[in-house]
Amino acid sequence: MAAGPPMSSAADGLLAMAEEAERRRDFGTASRCLETALGPMHAASLLPLAEARARLRLAGMLLSRTRGLAAAKAHLERALLLLSPLPSAPPRLKLLAHSLLANAYALLGAVPPQKHVLRRGLGLLASVSASGLLPRGPALLWTCNFQAQLSSALAVDGDAASALSALSAGASAAAELGSPQLELFFAATVLHVHLLCWEDNSAVEASVTRASQLWDALPADQKEHWTGLFFYTELLQTFYLLRTCDYKAASQHVERLDTAAKNEMQRGQRIKELATELSPVERALAQSGLKERERSALAHKQRQLKYHLRTLCGNDKLNDALDYGDKLLLAPPPMHGEWLPRTAVFVLVDLMVVMVSRPKGIFKECGKRIHSGLQLIHGELSKLGIVDGVTEANLEHSTIWTAGLYLMLLLQFLENKVAVELTRSEFVEAQEALAQMKNWLTRFPTILQGCENTIEMLRGQYAHSVGCFDEAAFHFLEAERLTESRSMQSMCQVYAAVSYICKGDAESTSQALELVGPAYRTMDSFVGVREKTCIIFVYGLLLMRQHNPQEAR
Repeated sequence: MAAGPPMSSAADGLLAMAEEAERRRDFGTASRCLETALGPMHAASLLPLAEARARLRLAGMLLSRTRGLAAAKAHLERALLLLSPLPSAPPRLKLLAHSLLANAYALLGAVPPQKHVLRRGLGLLASVSASGLLPRGPALLWTCNFQAQLSSALAVDGDAASALSALSAGASAAAELGSPQLELFFAATVLHVHLLCWEDNSAVEASVTRASQLWDALPADQKEHWTGLFFYTELLQTFYLLRTCDYKAASQHVERLDTAAKNEMQRGQRIKELATELSPVERALAQSGLKERERSALAHKQRQLKYHLRTLCGNDKLNDALDYGDKLLLAPPPMHGEWLPRTAVFVLVDLMVVMVSRPKGIFKECGKRIHSGLQLIHGELSKLGIVDGVTEANLEHSTIWTAGLYLMLLLQFLENKVAVELTRSEFVEAQEALAQMKNWLTRFPTILQGCENTIEMLRGQYAHSVGCFDEAAFHFLEAERLTESRSMQSMCQVYAAVSYICKGDAESTSQALELVGPAYRTMDSFVGVREKTCIIFVYGLLLMRQHNPQEAR
Protein backbone atom coordinates (compact mmCIF):
# COMPACT_ATOMS: atom_id res chain seq x y z
CA MET A 1 0.00 0.00 0.00
CA ALA A 2 1.34 3.42 -0.93
CA ALA A 3 2.05 5.79 1.91
CA GLY A 4 -0.34 8.71 2.31
CA PRO A 5 0.81 12.27 1.71
CA PRO A 6 2.83 13.78 4.56
CA MET A 7 0.89 15.92 7.02
CA SER A 8 2.78 19.05 5.97
CA SER A 9 1.56 18.56 2.37
CA ALA A 10 -2.03 18.26 3.60
CA ALA A 11 -1.69 21.45 5.66
CA ASP A 12 -0.06 23.28 2.75
CA GLY A 13 -2.87 22.11 0.50
CA LEU A 14 -5.48 23.46 2.91
CA LEU A 15 -3.67 26.81 3.06
CA ALA A 16 -3.57 26.95 -0.75
CA MET A 17 -7.30 26.13 -0.91
CA ALA A 18 -7.99 28.89 1.62
CA GLU A 19 -6.03 31.37 -0.51
CA GLU A 20 -7.96 30.37 -3.63
CA ALA A 21 -11.32 30.63 -1.82
CA GLU A 22 -10.32 34.03 -0.43
CA ARG A 23 -9.37 35.23 -3.92
CA ARG A 24 -12.86 34.43 -5.22
CA ARG A 25 -14.38 36.00 -2.09
CA ASP A 26 -15.73 32.73 -0.69
CA PHE A 27 -14.82 33.63 2.88
CA GLY A 28 -16.82 30.83 4.48
CA THR A 29 -14.79 28.18 2.64
CA ALA A 30 -11.54 30.09 3.26
CA SER A 31 -12.24 30.22 7.01
CA ARG A 32 -13.07 26.50 7.16
CA CYS A 33 -9.86 25.58 5.30
CA LEU A 34 -7.76 27.71 7.63
CA GLU A 35 -9.50 26.32 10.73
CA THR A 36 -8.82 22.76 9.52
CA ALA A 37 -5.18 23.57 8.73
CA LEU A 38 -4.80 25.00 12.24
CA GLY A 39 -6.62 22.08 13.89
CA PRO A 40 -4.91 19.41 16.03
CA MET A 41 -4.39 17.09 13.05
CA HIS A 42 -2.38 19.52 10.89
CA ALA A 43 -1.07 22.46 12.98
CA ALA A 44 1.92 20.50 14.32
CA SER A 45 3.24 20.05 10.77
CA LEU A 46 3.30 23.79 10.06
CA LEU A 47 6.42 25.85 10.59
CA PRO A 48 5.93 28.58 13.25
CA LEU A 49 6.00 31.38 10.66
CA ALA A 50 3.47 29.62 8.40
CA GLU A 51 1.19 28.93 11.38
CA ALA A 52 1.40 32.56 12.50
CA ARG A 53 0.54 33.81 8.99
CA ALA A 54 -2.45 31.46 8.81
CA ARG A 55 -3.72 32.57 12.21
CA LEU A 56 -3.40 36.24 11.21
CA ARG A 57 -5.35 35.59 7.99
CA LEU A 58 -8.12 33.74 9.80
CA ALA A 59 -8.33 36.35 12.58
CA GLY A 60 -8.49 39.13 9.96
CA MET A 61 -11.53 37.46 8.36
CA LEU A 62 -13.24 37.02 11.72
CA LEU A 63 -12.56 40.62 12.76
CA SER A 64 -13.72 42.14 9.47
CA ARG A 65 -17.14 40.61 10.05
CA THR A 66 -17.12 41.13 13.86
CA ARG A 67 -18.09 37.48 14.28
CA GLY A 68 -16.21 35.02 16.47
CA LEU A 69 -14.28 37.76 18.25
CA ALA A 70 -13.15 35.47 21.06
CA ALA A 71 -11.75 33.00 18.50
CA ALA A 72 -10.04 35.86 16.63
CA LYS A 73 -8.44 37.04 19.88
CA ALA A 74 -7.16 33.53 20.65
CA HIS A 75 -5.65 33.16 17.15
CA LEU A 76 -3.93 36.55 17.43
CA GLU A 77 -2.53 35.85 20.89
CA ARG A 78 -1.12 32.55 19.61
CA ALA A 79 0.28 34.24 16.47
CA LEU A 80 2.03 36.89 18.57
CA LEU A 81 3.45 34.18 20.83
CA LEU A 82 4.88 32.41 17.77
CA LEU A 83 6.24 35.55 16.12
CA SER A 84 7.87 37.26 19.11
CA PRO A 85 10.93 34.96 19.44
CA LEU A 86 11.42 34.57 15.65
CA PRO A 87 14.26 36.79 14.39
CA SER A 88 13.37 35.83 10.81
CA ALA A 89 9.76 37.05 11.10
CA PRO A 90 9.18 40.19 8.99
CA PRO A 91 8.65 43.29 11.20
CA ARG A 92 5.44 44.10 9.30
CA LEU A 93 3.99 40.75 10.38
CA LYS A 94 4.79 41.38 14.05
CA LEU A 95 3.34 44.90 13.86
CA LEU A 96 0.22 43.55 12.15
CA ALA A 97 -0.26 40.99 14.92
CA HIS A 98 -0.05 43.73 17.59
CA SER A 99 -2.47 45.96 15.69
CA LEU A 100 -5.08 43.27 15.00
CA LEU A 101 -4.92 42.01 18.59
CA ALA A 102 -5.47 45.56 19.87
CA ASN A 103 -8.45 45.83 17.53
CA ALA A 104 -9.87 42.55 18.87
CA TYR A 105 -9.49 43.78 22.46
CA ALA A 106 -11.25 47.03 21.49
CA LEU A 107 -14.22 45.17 19.99
CA LEU A 108 -14.43 43.03 23.12
CA GLY A 109 -14.31 46.10 25.38
CA ALA A 110 -11.04 45.00 27.01
CA VAL A 111 -9.35 48.42 27.31
CA PRO A 112 -6.40 47.64 29.69
CA PRO A 113 -4.97 44.80 27.52
CA GLN A 114 -5.69 46.90 24.42
CA LYS A 115 -3.54 49.75 25.76
CA HIS A 116 -0.83 47.29 26.84
CA VAL A 117 -0.51 45.63 23.42
CA LEU A 118 -0.53 49.02 21.64
CA ARG A 119 2.32 50.29 23.81
CA ARG A 120 4.21 47.07 23.10
CA GLY A 121 3.57 47.67 19.40
CA LEU A 122 4.95 51.21 19.64
CA GLY A 123 8.03 49.87 21.44
CA LEU A 124 8.58 47.26 18.72
CA LEU A 125 8.08 49.94 16.04
CA ALA A 126 10.72 52.18 17.63
CA SER A 127 13.14 49.24 17.78
CA VAL A 128 12.76 48.08 14.15
CA SER A 129 12.85 51.68 12.89
CA ALA A 130 16.06 52.45 14.79
CA SER A 131 17.71 49.29 13.47
CA GLY A 132 16.78 50.11 9.87
CA LEU A 133 14.57 47.02 9.46
CA LEU A 134 11.59 49.19 8.49
CA PRO A 135 11.78 52.05 5.94
CA ARG A 136 10.71 55.55 6.98
CA GLY A 137 7.40 55.63 5.07
CA PRO A 138 5.92 52.40 6.47
CA ALA A 139 7.24 53.30 9.94
CA LEU A 140 5.32 56.60 9.87
CA LEU A 141 2.16 54.80 8.71
CA TRP A 142 2.44 52.30 11.57
CA THR A 143 3.00 55.20 13.98
CA CYS A 144 -0.25 56.77 12.77
CA ASN A 145 -2.03 53.44 13.20
CA PHE A 146 -0.87 52.71 16.75
CA GLN A 147 -1.34 56.30 17.98
CA ALA A 148 -4.89 56.44 16.53
CA GLN A 149 -5.85 53.18 18.26
CA LEU A 150 -4.18 54.26 21.50
CA SER A 151 -6.03 57.59 21.50
CA SER A 152 -9.32 55.75 21.06
CA ALA A 153 -8.57 53.44 24.01
CA LEU A 154 -7.55 56.39 26.19
CA ALA A 155 -10.71 58.33 25.25
CA VAL A 156 -12.87 55.32 26.17
CA ASP A 157 -10.98 55.22 29.48
CA GLY A 158 -11.90 58.88 30.09
CA ASP A 159 -8.30 60.12 29.78
CA ALA A 160 -8.88 62.96 27.30
CA ALA A 161 -5.49 64.63 27.89
CA SER A 162 -3.53 61.46 27.07
CA ALA A 163 -5.81 60.78 24.10
CA LEU A 164 -5.03 64.24 22.70
CA SER A 165 -1.31 63.64 23.28
CA ALA A 166 -1.46 60.39 21.28
CA LEU A 167 -3.37 62.17 18.50
CA SER A 168 -0.73 64.90 18.42
CA ALA A 169 1.98 62.26 17.89
CA GLY A 170 -0.09 60.65 15.14
CA ALA A 171 -0.74 64.01 13.47
CA SER A 172 3.01 64.78 13.47
CA ALA A 173 3.71 61.45 11.75
CA ALA A 174 0.95 62.14 9.19
CA ALA A 175 2.42 65.58 8.44
CA GLU A 176 5.92 64.11 8.07
CA LEU A 177 4.48 61.48 5.75
CA GLY A 178 2.79 64.19 3.68
CA SER A 179 -0.64 62.53 3.79
CA PRO A 180 -3.52 65.08 3.66
CA GLN A 181 -6.01 62.26 4.32
CA LEU A 182 -4.31 61.21 7.55
CA GLU A 183 -3.75 64.81 8.65
CA LEU A 184 -7.48 65.48 8.26
CA PHE A 185 -8.33 62.22 10.03
CA PHE A 186 -6.24 63.22 13.08
CA ALA A 187 -7.59 66.80 13.06
CA ALA A 188 -11.18 65.48 12.99
CA THR A 189 -10.45 63.00 15.78
CA VAL A 190 -8.95 65.80 17.91
CA LEU A 191 -12.18 67.75 17.39
CA HIS A 192 -14.15 64.63 18.36
CA VAL A 193 -12.27 64.32 21.68
CA HIS A 194 -12.70 68.05 22.42
CA LEU A 195 -16.45 67.80 21.76
CA LEU A 196 -16.70 64.84 24.14
CA CYS A 197 -14.93 66.56 27.05
CA TRP A 198 -15.39 70.29 26.14
CA GLU A 199 -13.26 71.81 28.88
CA ASP A 200 -11.73 74.71 26.95
CA ASN A 201 -13.78 76.84 24.54
CA SER A 202 -10.74 78.17 22.71
CA ALA A 203 -9.34 74.64 22.21
CA VAL A 204 -12.67 73.46 20.79
CA GLU A 205 -12.88 76.45 18.43
CA ALA A 206 -9.26 75.94 17.33
CA SER A 207 -9.90 72.27 16.53
CA VAL A 208 -13.03 73.20 14.52
CA THR A 209 -11.00 75.76 12.53
CA ARG A 210 -8.14 73.29 11.93
CA ALA A 211 -10.44 70.56 10.60
CA SER A 212 -12.24 73.08 8.34
CA GLN A 213 -8.97 74.44 6.95
CA LEU A 214 -7.61 70.98 6.13
CA TRP A 215 -10.87 69.97 4.45
CA ASP A 216 -11.06 73.20 2.42
CA ALA A 217 -7.45 72.73 1.26
CA LEU A 218 -8.19 69.35 -0.33
CA PRO A 219 -8.54 69.10 -4.13
CA ALA A 220 -12.16 68.63 -5.28
CA ASP A 221 -11.60 65.08 -6.60
CA GLN A 222 -10.22 63.93 -3.23
CA LYS A 223 -13.16 65.48 -1.36
CA GLU A 224 -15.53 63.56 -3.62
CA HIS A 225 -13.88 60.20 -2.98
CA TRP A 226 -13.07 60.40 0.74
CA THR A 227 -16.66 59.74 1.72
CA GLY A 228 -15.97 58.54 5.27
CA LEU A 229 -13.88 61.60 6.14
CA PHE A 230 -16.48 63.91 4.61
CA PHE A 231 -19.23 62.49 6.84
CA TYR A 232 -16.95 62.46 9.90
CA THR A 233 -15.84 66.11 9.61
CA GLU A 234 -19.29 67.40 8.60
CA LEU A 235 -21.06 65.58 11.45
CA LEU A 236 -18.55 66.83 14.02
CA GLN A 237 -18.86 70.42 12.82
CA THR A 238 -22.66 70.12 12.84
CA PHE A 239 -22.57 68.87 16.46
CA TYR A 240 -20.43 71.87 17.36
CA LEU A 241 -22.78 74.36 15.67
CA LEU A 242 -25.87 72.81 17.28
CA ARG A 243 -24.14 72.89 20.66
CA THR A 244 -23.46 76.62 20.21
CA CYS A 245 -27.02 77.15 18.86
CA ASP A 246 -25.82 78.42 15.46
CA TYR A 247 -28.78 76.86 13.67
CA LYS A 248 -28.29 78.82 10.44
CA ALA A 249 -24.75 77.50 9.88
CA ALA A 250 -25.77 74.04 11.15
CA SER A 251 -28.59 73.93 8.58
CA GLN A 252 -26.10 74.47 5.75
CA HIS A 253 -23.96 71.56 6.95
CA VAL A 254 -27.05 69.37 7.38
CA GLU A 255 -28.15 70.08 3.80
CA ARG A 256 -24.74 68.93 2.54
CA LEU A 257 -24.90 65.84 4.75
CA ASP A 258 -28.41 64.99 3.60
CA THR A 259 -27.50 65.21 -0.09
CA ALA A 260 -24.33 63.14 0.46
CA ALA A 261 -26.23 60.50 2.48
CA LYS A 262 -28.80 60.03 -0.29
CA ASN A 263 -26.02 59.69 -2.89
CA GLU A 264 -24.09 57.26 -0.69
CA MET A 265 -27.20 55.13 -0.12
CA GLN A 266 -27.67 54.80 -3.87
CA ARG A 267 -23.96 54.08 -4.42
CA GLY A 268 -23.91 51.46 -1.66
CA GLN A 269 -27.00 49.75 -3.04
CA ARG A 270 -25.47 49.60 -6.53
CA ILE A 271 -22.18 48.19 -5.15
CA LYS A 272 -24.15 45.47 -3.32
CA GLU A 273 -26.07 44.60 -6.49
CA LEU A 274 -22.90 44.36 -8.59
CA ALA A 275 -21.07 42.37 -5.88
CA THR A 276 -23.99 39.93 -5.68
CA GLU A 277 -23.81 39.54 -9.46
CA LEU A 278 -20.02 39.09 -9.42
CA SER A 279 -19.94 36.36 -6.77
CA PRO A 280 -21.54 33.52 -8.84
CA VAL A 281 -19.47 34.52 -11.89
CA GLU A 282 -16.23 34.08 -9.92
CA ARG A 283 -17.44 30.79 -8.44
CA ALA A 284 -18.24 29.52 -11.94
CA LEU A 285 -14.81 30.59 -13.23
CA ALA A 286 -13.15 28.62 -10.42
CA GLN A 287 -14.75 25.36 -11.62
CA SER A 288 -12.74 22.93 -13.71
CA GLY A 289 -14.01 21.52 -16.99
CA LEU A 290 -15.49 24.75 -18.36
CA LYS A 291 -15.65 24.99 -22.14
CA GLU A 292 -13.45 27.70 -23.63
CA ARG A 293 -16.45 29.62 -24.95
CA GLU A 294 -18.16 29.59 -21.54
CA ARG A 295 -14.95 30.62 -19.79
CA SER A 296 -14.43 33.49 -22.23
CA ALA A 297 -18.00 34.77 -21.73
CA LEU A 298 -17.70 34.55 -17.93
CA ALA A 299 -14.30 36.29 -17.94
CA HIS A 300 -15.76 39.10 -20.08
CA LYS A 301 -18.66 39.52 -17.65
CA GLN A 302 -16.24 39.49 -14.70
CA ARG A 303 -14.16 42.29 -16.27
CA GLN A 304 -17.30 44.37 -16.93
CA LEU A 305 -18.61 43.98 -13.39
CA LYS A 306 -15.22 44.83 -11.86
CA TYR A 307 -14.92 47.89 -14.10
CA HIS A 308 -18.33 49.17 -12.93
CA LEU A 309 -17.40 48.44 -9.32
CA ARG A 310 -14.08 50.28 -9.59
CA THR A 311 -15.87 53.27 -11.09
CA LEU A 312 -18.26 53.33 -8.13
CA CYS A 313 -15.51 52.76 -5.56
CA GLY A 314 -13.49 55.86 -6.48
CA ASN A 315 -10.33 56.04 -4.37
CA ASP A 316 -11.36 53.00 -2.29
CA LYS A 317 -9.69 49.77 -3.31
CA LEU A 318 -12.15 47.33 -4.88
CA ASN A 319 -11.66 44.76 -2.10
CA ASP A 320 -12.19 47.45 0.55
CA ALA A 321 -15.54 48.43 -0.94
CA LEU A 322 -16.61 44.79 -1.26
CA ASP A 323 -15.27 43.60 2.10
CA TYR A 324 -16.29 46.38 4.44
CA GLY A 325 -19.99 46.39 3.63
CA ASP A 326 -21.45 48.64 6.31
CA LYS A 327 -18.17 50.45 7.00
CA LEU A 328 -17.18 53.92 5.77
CA LEU A 329 -13.38 53.94 5.89
CA LEU A 330 -11.64 56.94 7.43
CA ALA A 331 -8.01 56.08 6.79
CA PRO A 332 -5.89 53.81 4.55
CA PRO A 333 -4.19 50.55 5.63
CA PRO A 334 -2.53 49.67 7.93
CA MET A 335 -5.00 51.73 10.01
CA HIS A 336 -7.21 49.21 11.82
CA GLY A 337 -10.59 50.03 13.28
CA GLU A 338 -10.81 53.51 11.72
CA TRP A 339 -14.26 53.47 10.15
CA LEU A 340 -17.83 54.65 10.67
CA PRO A 341 -20.87 52.33 10.56
CA ARG A 342 -22.58 53.36 7.31
CA THR A 343 -26.15 52.87 8.58
CA ALA A 344 -25.39 54.78 11.79
CA VAL A 345 -24.21 57.71 9.66
CA PHE A 346 -27.49 57.72 7.71
CA VAL A 347 -29.38 57.58 11.02
CA LEU A 348 -27.35 60.50 12.39
CA VAL A 349 -28.11 62.57 9.29
CA ASP A 350 -31.84 61.98 9.85
CA LEU A 351 -31.35 63.04 13.48
CA MET A 352 -29.50 66.21 12.43
CA VAL A 353 -32.37 67.11 10.06
CA VAL A 354 -34.81 66.71 12.97
CA MET A 355 -32.67 68.89 15.23
CA VAL A 356 -32.43 71.78 12.76
CA SER A 357 -36.09 71.47 11.69
CA ARG A 358 -37.58 71.48 15.21
CA PRO A 359 -36.69 75.10 16.10
CA LYS A 360 -38.16 76.20 12.75
CA GLY A 361 -41.45 74.42 13.48
CA ILE A 362 -41.14 72.14 10.42
CA PHE A 363 -42.86 69.28 12.21
CA LYS A 364 -43.93 67.34 9.11
CA GLU A 365 -40.28 66.91 8.07
CA CYS A 366 -39.39 66.05 11.68
CA GLY A 367 -42.00 63.30 11.71
CA LYS A 368 -40.80 61.90 8.39
CA ARG A 369 -37.16 61.80 9.53
CA ILE A 370 -38.00 60.34 12.94
CA HIS A 371 -39.90 57.53 11.18
CA SER A 372 -37.00 56.97 8.74
CA GLY A 373 -34.37 56.93 11.51
CA LEU A 374 -36.37 54.54 13.70
CA GLN A 375 -36.88 52.18 10.75
CA LEU A 376 -33.13 52.04 10.06
CA ILE A 377 -32.33 51.53 13.75
CA HIS A 378 -34.85 48.71 14.22
CA GLY A 379 -33.41 47.03 11.10
CA GLU A 380 -29.90 47.10 12.57
CA LEU A 381 -31.08 45.97 16.02
CA SER A 382 -32.91 43.00 14.50
CA LYS A 383 -29.66 41.97 12.73
CA LEU A 384 -28.08 41.86 16.20
CA GLY A 385 -30.92 39.69 17.46
CA ILE A 386 -32.53 42.50 19.47
CA VAL A 387 -36.24 41.87 19.02
CA ASP A 388 -39.23 41.90 21.39
CA GLY A 389 -38.39 40.25 24.69
CA VAL A 390 -34.60 40.40 24.32
CA THR A 391 -32.83 42.12 27.21
CA GLU A 392 -29.31 43.21 28.07
CA ALA A 393 -28.60 39.85 29.72
CA ASN A 394 -29.20 38.04 26.39
CA LEU A 395 -26.55 40.00 24.45
CA GLU A 396 -23.22 38.52 23.43
CA HIS A 397 -20.31 40.68 24.58
CA SER A 398 -19.15 41.16 20.98
CA THR A 399 -22.43 42.87 20.02
CA ILE A 400 -22.65 45.25 23.00
CA TRP A 401 -20.73 48.13 21.38
CA THR A 402 -22.81 48.12 18.18
CA ALA A 403 -26.05 47.51 20.07
CA GLY A 404 -25.24 50.39 22.43
CA LEU A 405 -24.65 52.73 19.52
CA TYR A 406 -28.05 52.04 17.94
CA LEU A 407 -29.92 51.95 21.26
CA MET A 408 -28.56 55.39 22.18
CA LEU A 409 -29.60 56.72 18.77
CA LEU A 410 -33.03 55.12 19.21
CA LEU A 411 -33.59 57.00 22.46
CA GLN A 412 -32.48 60.27 20.88
CA PHE A 413 -35.11 59.87 18.17
CA LEU A 414 -37.77 59.06 20.77
CA GLU A 415 -36.61 62.09 22.81
CA ASN A 416 -37.15 64.31 19.77
CA LYS A 417 -40.51 62.67 19.11
CA VAL A 418 -41.65 63.50 22.67
CA ALA A 419 -40.45 67.10 22.25
CA VAL A 420 -42.21 67.52 18.89
CA GLU A 421 -45.49 66.02 20.14
CA LEU A 422 -45.45 68.19 23.28
CA THR A 423 -44.89 71.29 21.13
CA ARG A 424 -47.87 70.24 18.99
CA SER A 425 -49.92 69.54 22.18
CA GLU A 426 -50.33 65.91 21.06
CA PHE A 427 -50.08 64.56 24.60
CA VAL A 428 -51.15 60.96 23.91
CA GLU A 429 -48.43 60.50 21.26
CA ALA A 430 -45.86 62.12 23.57
CA GLN A 431 -46.86 59.79 26.40
CA GLU A 432 -46.54 56.74 24.11
CA ALA A 433 -43.03 57.74 23.00
CA LEU A 434 -42.04 58.37 26.62
CA ALA A 435 -43.36 54.94 27.61
CA GLN A 436 -41.24 53.39 24.85
CA MET A 437 -38.15 55.14 26.22
CA LYS A 438 -38.82 53.81 29.73
CA ASN A 439 -39.36 50.31 28.32
CA TRP A 440 -36.02 50.35 26.46
CA LEU A 441 -34.28 51.61 29.62
CA THR A 442 -35.81 48.77 31.64
CA ARG A 443 -34.57 46.19 29.11
CA PHE A 444 -31.07 47.69 28.70
CA PRO A 445 -30.37 49.51 32.00
CA THR A 446 -26.55 49.46 31.84
CA ILE A 447 -26.18 50.42 28.17
CA LEU A 448 -28.76 53.21 28.49
CA GLN A 449 -27.83 54.36 31.99
CA GLY A 450 -26.81 57.78 30.66
CA CYS A 451 -30.35 58.32 29.33
CA GLU A 452 -32.04 58.24 32.75
CA ASN A 453 -31.52 61.98 33.15
CA THR A 454 -33.10 62.68 29.74
CA ILE A 455 -36.14 60.54 30.49
CA GLU A 456 -36.72 62.33 33.81
CA MET A 457 -36.38 65.70 32.03
CA LEU A 458 -39.00 64.63 29.48
CA ARG A 459 -41.31 63.37 32.23
CA GLY A 460 -40.99 66.81 33.80
CA GLN A 461 -41.76 68.54 30.50
CA TYR A 462 -44.79 66.30 29.95
CA ALA A 463 -46.10 66.98 33.49
CA HIS A 464 -45.53 70.72 33.03
CA SER A 465 -47.35 70.69 29.67
CA VAL A 466 -50.46 69.16 31.25
CA GLY A 467 -50.37 71.60 34.19
CA CYS A 468 -48.98 69.30 36.91
CA PHE A 469 -46.34 71.76 38.14
CA ASP A 470 -45.42 70.04 41.43
CA GLU A 471 -44.87 66.74 39.62
CA ALA A 472 -42.90 68.54 36.90
CA ALA A 473 -40.56 70.18 39.44
CA PHE A 474 -40.04 66.80 41.13
CA HIS A 475 -38.97 65.16 37.85
CA PHE A 476 -36.66 68.05 36.92
CA LEU A 477 -34.91 67.88 40.30
CA GLU A 478 -34.67 64.09 40.01
CA ALA A 479 -33.06 64.60 36.58
CA GLU A 480 -30.54 66.96 38.20
CA ARG A 481 -29.57 64.21 40.64
CA LEU A 482 -28.98 61.76 37.78
CA THR A 483 -26.33 63.77 35.93
CA GLU A 484 -22.81 64.94 36.75
CA SER A 485 -22.80 67.56 33.97
CA ARG A 486 -22.76 71.05 35.51
CA SER A 487 -24.52 72.64 32.54
CA MET A 488 -27.20 69.91 32.49
CA GLN A 489 -27.74 70.30 36.25
CA SER A 490 -28.30 74.03 35.69
CA MET A 491 -30.86 73.34 32.96
CA CYS A 492 -32.71 70.97 35.31
CA GLN A 493 -32.76 73.67 38.00
CA VAL A 494 -34.01 76.27 35.52
CA TYR A 495 -36.83 74.01 34.31
CA ALA A 496 -37.83 73.23 37.91
CA ALA A 497 -37.80 76.98 38.64
CA VAL A 498 -40.18 77.60 35.70
CA SER A 499 -42.59 75.01 37.11
CA TYR A 500 -42.45 76.69 40.53
CA ILE A 501 -43.03 80.12 38.94
CA CYS A 502 -46.11 78.77 37.16
CA LYS A 503 -47.64 77.79 40.52
CA GLY A 504 -47.80 81.51 41.28
CA ASP A 505 -47.62 81.55 45.10
CA ALA A 506 -44.94 83.34 47.13
CA GLU A 507 -43.36 80.17 48.53
CA SER A 508 -42.94 78.67 45.05
CA THR A 509 -41.41 81.91 43.75
CA SER A 510 -38.93 81.77 46.63
CA GLN A 511 -38.06 78.15 45.72
CA ALA A 512 -37.54 79.21 42.11
CA LEU A 513 -35.17 81.99 43.18
CA GLU A 514 -33.14 79.52 45.27
CA LEU A 515 -32.69 77.39 42.15
CA VAL A 516 -31.95 80.10 39.58
CA GLY A 517 -29.91 82.52 41.70
CA PRO A 518 -26.73 80.39 41.98
CA ALA A 519 -26.92 79.42 38.30
CA TYR A 520 -27.28 83.08 37.27
CA ARG A 521 -24.23 84.11 39.30
CA THR A 522 -21.97 81.40 37.82
CA MET A 523 -23.39 81.06 34.30
CA ASP A 524 -20.34 82.56 32.56
CA SER A 525 -18.49 79.34 33.33
CA PHE A 526 -21.02 77.29 31.35
CA VAL A 527 -20.66 76.12 27.78
CA GLY A 528 -23.44 76.84 25.31
CA VAL A 529 -25.66 79.73 24.40
CA ARG A 530 -28.81 77.79 25.23
CA GLU A 531 -28.02 77.40 28.93
CA LYS A 532 -27.15 81.08 29.37
CA THR A 533 -30.25 82.20 27.44
CA CYS A 534 -32.56 80.03 29.56
CA ILE A 535 -31.03 81.18 32.83
CA ILE A 536 -31.25 84.88 31.89
CA PHE A 537 -34.85 84.46 30.67
CA VAL A 538 -36.04 82.68 33.83
CA TYR A 539 -34.17 85.14 36.06
CA GLY A 540 -36.00 87.91 34.20
CA LEU A 541 -39.34 86.23 34.94
CA LEU A 542 -38.47 86.10 38.62
CA LEU A 543 -37.55 89.79 38.65
CA MET A 544 -40.96 90.57 37.14
CA ARG A 545 -42.56 88.55 39.95
CA GLN A 546 -40.60 90.70 42.38
CA HIS A 547 -41.96 93.84 40.66
CA ASN A 548 -38.59 94.87 39.24
CA PRO A 549 -39.53 95.42 35.55
CA GLN A 550 -36.54 97.60 34.68
CA GLU A 551 -33.98 94.99 35.75
CA ALA A 552 -36.13 92.24 34.23
CA ARG A 553 -36.07 94.04 30.87
